[in-house]
Amino acid sequence: MKSVVIIGSGNVAEAFARVFPERGFEVRQVFARNAERGRAVAQLARCEWSDNPGNLATADLYLVAVSDSAITPLLSSLPLPEGAVVAHTAGSQPLDAIPARFARRAVIYPLQTFTAGRRVDFREIPLFVEAANEELLSEVKAVAGRLSDVVFDADSQIRSQAHLAGVVVCNFVNHLYAVGAELMQKTGMSFSTLAPLIVETARKAVESGNPSAVQTGPAKRGDRTTIERHLRMLCAQPELQEIYEKLSQNIWKETSKRD
Repeated sequence: MKSVVIIGSGNVAEAFARVFPERGFEVRQVFARNAERGRAVAQLARCEWSDNPGNLATADLYLVAVSDSAITPLLSSLPLPEGAVVAHTAGSQPLDAIPARFARRAVIYPLQTFTAGRRVDFREIPLFVEAANEELLSEVKAVAGRLSDVVFDADSQIRSQAHLAGVVVCNFVNHLYAVGAELMQKTGMSFSTLAPLIVETARKAVESGNPSAVQTGPAKRGDRTTIERHLRMLCAQPELQEIYEKLSQNIWKETSKRD
């Protein structure tokens, strides 16, 4: 597979639009409903943009990078060649989210967070791939291997589990960063004050290969005095108070199991 049409204009589409040309693929078109974003993503891929289904370019691979709920209805309406390779990029959607009329259907799911305008090293991104048959899987893995150094065979169940883990360590943790930033504002200091702590915590977890082994804090120690003090400080924020209590209980429970 040498030529690609990217369907979608969101953050995932943008990331693939950057990397495909860098790895020697020809992106022939970006198809997207959003004209402003579509043109911007197409410019990154050095190709044309279209929102006209009757004007879809011909390619070896149609990469579908749209919202999960849009995959099936969109592909059901687009006049793609039935012999084309059609791959979606969703972690929590099965292979058969792609209509059965596409015999050469596949998944290329990148386990990474993407933000518009922000570049990441695609070589380090785990790509989870699945295909309708073994022959196609070999082709899809060859494509994925040109994009990243980390490629896994992964069916829907494995991808869904990985996606769940990703939500926990990325989306949930980032939300807790935002909570921490608000708490620091009450001291008159900025979020950047927490940066060394965040970086060291992440570094320890990654370098150890076992985050539970490097857990610290009052919940790990069973320090109820400090925990109760923190809970009183959060009395005006009952939802956050509950999150703090639940997380503390879970940390203590898991720590007690190991000990």
